[in-house]
Order: sequence, then C-alpha cells, then structure tokens
Amino acid sequence: MSSVNNSGISDLYWNTDTSTTTTDNGNGALTQSDFFALLTQQLAYQDPTKPVENDQMIAQMTNFTMADGIAQLNTNFADFATSMNSSQALQASSLVGQYVLVESDTMVYSGEDDLVVASANFPSAATNVNVKIKDENGVVVRSVSIPSADAGRLQLPWDGTTDTQAVDENGDPKVDEKGNPVMELAKAGTYTISIEATIAGKNEAIETGVYAPVSSVSLGNGTTTGLVLNVFGQGQKKLSDIIEIAT
Repeated sequence: MSSVNNSGISDLYWNTDTSTTTTDNGNGALTQSDFFALLTQQLAYQDPTKPVENDQMIAQMTNFTMADGIAQLNTNFADFATSMNSSQALQASSLVGQYVLVESDTMVYSGEDDLVVASANFPSAATNVNVKIKDENGVVVRSVSIPSADAGRLQLPWDGTTDTQAVDENGDPKVDEKGNPVMELAKAGTYTISIEATIAGKNEAIETGVYAPVSSVSLGNGTTTGLVLNVFGQGQKKLSDIIEIAT
C-alpha cells in the first residue's frame, strides 16, 4: 500500500490572516476622508435611471463641512481657554503676598499692634460719618465720628485701639508722657466694621471694603471652578472680586 502525504491539507483550512492588523482608535467618528469615501460609493452604486441630484450632493457636502468646522472651532476654543487659564494663573501668582481690597465688613486683627485698613465707598459727598467696629459678640469696641467725606473711597486705618482707657497695676488710668490717655488694645480676633453717613439729607449705610493679603492661589477643586485667590480672613475670591491692589 502506498503512503499518502497529507502535509498540504492544512493549507486548505480557513486560517486567520495575521499578516495585517487593523488599528481602531475607538472614537467612532467619521473623518473627512470617510465622508468622501462614502460619497464615492454612493455615486458608484446609484441608480443610473435616478441619479443623485446636484442640490442633494451639495447639501450633503455643506452639512459635513459645517459640522467639521464646528468641531474644529470647539477644539480651538478649548485650546484658547486652556491658554487663558495658564495666563491668568501666572498673573495671579504675582499677587501672593500683596494686599488687595475686597468688598467686606470683616477684619482680622492680630492683637500685636497690627494695622488693619478698611475702606468706605461714598457715592457722593457725605456728612456726619459714624464708624463703628464691633467684636464677635456684637459689642462696639471702637467708634469714630468724621464731620464730612468727599465722594469716592476713603481709607480707614485701625491700629487696634479701643474706646476704653487702659489702667496700670494700681487701677489708675494710663497716660503717656504728654498726659494723653492710653487706650486699651483690642484682643486678637475677627471684627466687623459698619459705617453710616448723611447723604442728601438721608441717613444711609455705606459700602465697606477691607485690605487683606493674598496667601495663595487655587486653580480649582471639587467645590470651586476656575482660578481663585485665597485672601487672608476673607476666604476665596475671584479675580473679578478684587477692587484694588495695594502697592
């Protein structure tokens, strides 16, 4: 009996072609090349008796061009926004350590002969300006009366002195070498400032602001979006919240 060579039979089986590998980026989006390939196939297999109208073809090309343009525009805007955020972060970083003016009625006093500067914004000329500084319990610790103020911003520095005269170890009122009373210093803590004045014959509350240093810059987290300044004693503030930068 003659032997049969089956070595070539395996070549007849259906084998997976591993010579080429197709890479799929997984985005599933049609590119401009895909669109023109589909358009070519559409023209090749159209019914010769009912060819595609020119206006239909132009409409398809126009729609795809518009969609592709919008996609590119969105990408450009995203790149522009990223560039703007980086530029703002660089500018904001230069504010760290600088004093800025923000709208607020809260002041933090260190209790160590520190100077806290508030600001009053008068919409027009005012008279009978009354300034009050209160502690955390709402007790007035310092009150000042100013006869008049012009329209605009008026800086109001506070060195921590109160309306109470200090006493020595014997309980006697303290005075300086010129005989002027020595006032007690406020304790370290958070204080609020309120200002009232007479404008055009009416008693009105005046908008207040406080100068405070920028301690750091945040680029955004789970609760905030965008770039914010961390202002000492004032919390997080946007760049648009900064009224003035002290020099």
